[in-house]
Amino acid sequence: MSSDGRQSTAAAAEATRPADYGTLYVVGIGPGLPHDMTQRAKDVIQTADCIIASNLYQEFLRKDGTLPPQSAELDGETDDGEIADEEGAVLERPDGSRQTLIRSSMGKQVELAREAFERVRAGEDIAHVSGGDPNVYGKSDLLFTMADADDADDVPIEIVPGVTAALSGAANLGAPLSNDFCTISLSDKWRGWDEIEEKLRAAAISGFVVVLYNCWRDYERAVDVLREERADDVPAAIVNDSGRGEAGRNLDDETETITTLGELPEHDDKVGGMGSSIVVGTHETEVWRNDYQEFLVTPRGGRDVDDF
Repeated sequence: MSSDGRQSTAAAAEATRPADYGTLYVVGIGPGLPHDMTQRAKDVIQTADCIIASNLYQEFLRKDGTLPPQSAELDGETDDGEIADEEGAVLERPDGSRQTLIRSSMGKQVELAREAFERVRAGEDIAHVSGGDPNVYGKSDLLFTMADADDADDVPIEIVPGVTAALSGAANLGAPLSNDFCTISLSDKWRGWDEIEEKLRAAAISGFVVVLYNCWRDYERAVDVLREERADDVPAAIVNDSGRGEAGRNLDDETETITTLGELPEHDDKVGGMGSSIVVGTHETEVWRNDYQEFLVTPRGGRDVDDF
């Protein structure tokens, strides 16, 4: 579709939406602390009528005032009753405006989605917070799936992109993703290991740099599969809590460990919890050192200086 086509489609959608509706924003806040968050994400959260966020993300968003401090909670005031067994706290921002803050938790996503739909219909702008980018193992698919199941076609939805852990971790490592790469989640909550193994094997054979998410689930098993299709001496790295600095929840906060695919099992103590990801390079990936640190570099198409 041409750019004019996209603009006309967006204009038509805007023209048909009810004037008294708000918008459901699914907001990617990046890998951790607010310094890696886009300005668009910050603006949406600061102006939303209601924010849905986990305790951890609330903590991150308070670091720079994107979310008001806990002291801004108005004593004795709550939102209209309990939402998914969570009372909505009412916060007062420095400019005097008020926001409702609802705690998000894993077992209550269906109820929270329905509450968000109803609030949008009542005229509220909702910021549903997702770590990293909503489209990379985040919450965007959940909200669209729920909208379809609940006949919420009338609810305006907008995705606000964020920096996913693969990109944040790659920046800390140098340039490991400068050629073709893919991400693979090791979570088997919605799919079996056979499917995960098939994707791992296909990625390794195809020459992709591979970034593993959810490494707290069977990462050793995933490494074994990759080693069957890729040489042990290709560079690899373990990244913990990228973008979170000293606010990390794994091991020694934000860390990077550069090693090789074959030696990954020897660094089991470096793989923490949900904030851990693993980058596995290709035969083109190199360890490059300057006077200060080591980096991983995967040249794009084998280019050298003369190609520029």
